[in-house]
Amino acid sequence: MASRITELVLDAHDPELLARFWCEVLGYTVLTRDDNGDIEIGPADAGSARPTLVLNKTGRAKAEKLRLHLDINATDRDQDAELERLLAAGARPADVGQTGEESWHVLADPEGNEFCLLRRRVAPA
Repeated sequence: MASRITELVLDAHDPELLARFWCEVLGYTVLTRDDNGDIEIGPADAGSARPTLVLNKTGRAKAEKLRLHLDINATDRDQDAELERLLAAGARPADVGQTGEESWHVLADPEGNEFCLLRRRVAPA
């Protein structure tokens, strides 16, 4: 028997802001909110094997590069159209030392957490 990733936890200064952003990006919905201000978002289909994202309220600002980042792929449009959608949702380009020859775009969410938009289109889950 193996394990699988069920939740990814991201520290957030403003969980509401990041919940709105990541729900828009991933097509997720808010699943739970707790009394501490933490928010869990995920697929509306409770039986989905996709991991949820827990936005863990913290008073600390992001101080350095994350050791883990998310890679995402568009499901219903090409990479350029998805990039436009992500920028309109509040993402911004991030410079992590890329050369400009990469097939992916490095972006940051509204709190500066880096993620990559890859070129390949994938089927919706």
